[in-house]
Amino acid sequence: MGEQGEKTSVRVGAIGLSGRGSGQMCEMLNIPGVVVPAVCDVYEDRALHGAELATKKQGSRPAVYLDYKEMLAKEQLDAILCCTTWITHAEIAVTAMQAGLDVAIEVGGAASEEECWEMVRTSRATGKFCMLLENCCYDRSEMALFRMVREGVFGEVVHLEGGYRHDLRDEIAYGKEIRHGRLQNFIRRNGELYPTHQLGPIAKMIGINRGNRFLTLSSIASKARGLHAFLQHEKGEDYYLANQIFSQGDVVDTTITCAGGETIHLVHDCTLPRPYSRGYVVEGTKAVFQEAPLGSAIYIDNVSPKQHEWESFDPYCQAYEHPLWQAYRDTGVHAGGHGGMDYLVLSAFIESVQLGAPPPIDVYDTAAWMAVTYLSEQSVAMGGTPVPFPDFTNGRWIDREPYRRGRYCLEEV
Repeated sequence: MGEQGEKTSVRVGAIGLSGRGSGQMCEMLNIPGVVVPAVCDVYEDRALHGAELATKKQGSRPAVYLDYKEMLAKEQLDAILCCTTWITHAEIAVTAMQAGLDVAIEVGGAASEEECWEMVRTSRATGKFCMLLENCCYDRSEMALFRMVREGVFGEVVHLEGGYRHDLRDEIAYGKEIRHGRLQNFIRRNGELYPTHQLGPIAKMIGINRGNRFLTLSSIASKARGLHAFLQHEKGEDYYLANQIFSQGDVVDTTITCAGGETIHLVHDCTLPRPYSRGYVVEGTKAVFQEAPLGSAIYIDNVSPKQHEWESFDPYCQAYEHPLWQAYRDTGVHAGGHGGMDYLVLSAFIESVQLGAPPPIDVYDTAAWMAVTYLSEQSVAMGGTPVPFPDFTNGRWIDREPYRRGRYCLEEV
């Protein structure tokens, strides 16, 4: 996947135009050189709405499709943006790469090991890349912490924590009305369904797939009561889901061990009343960081003003601001998507397509991060039994080819 000469424009087909999909498409159209010649959704009203949004942004109306395979066959595209349901991401990514297109897929976990391997093997066979749009890798705080780790502030990193703790009871429970795919997953599955938000920054921080790898995973799940209680309160006994049994535990805890000796703790918590948090923790031999509800905090041994007492992370976030964010703030943050990080991850994708070069989140990252979901389902079903983690690099993690340097690089500062 070497560089092929920079494209001045990138023709992106948008597949999946729900609220998130249409928002990502519009954000991508803010990037110079991006054109959306075609949009696709299985729901005609969403496809037409997406076409209207694209027309307003770019001045030309895209072709509208209800079948993505028809779109791939008829349109001259460079890449696709896939924001469909979780269980369709891999299939669409594979089909698009086979059609000669680079792929960006929205976050979500994998349903099986086979679909992860299929993405990896297709990318290697076609020379096209599949990049997971894990926007949290480009969050301002996460990038500042990455710089601090690389500059030795934390010493040797030993343990990390994070997750997705987000009250989504209305979005999940009203999935039929709003046509959202989470509902059926929560009815039928039980595991770490949405693992990548904090795992992405964690994996990059400790060199996963480049000198380090995930070894084992174990998960346990609490009982499932949150959605039932919510529906009873909001809709009463006559609602069609009032007595639905949900499989997905309200709180799922996952522990991952790594070849480098680090441990990772992830939490999935979406069906109980709580404010949003990713619960980020970075703990090393010299310092510890903790995302806290009322302000993130840090303690640096022999540096913090009071022994054994937290101090605010804010001054450190400014002092160690990543160069990408320094430049981003200078040129004006696109705050429309998650405080600006949506624009950065999409820009990283578009730059890679333009250059014909490897993306900062490659297919090995995509497969490894997504695999947490199906592995956690296996472990939960066996009472928390540890399961082995596949090596999607087939040993290449020991001695990988050099990563591509550049403004969006997630391996160095």
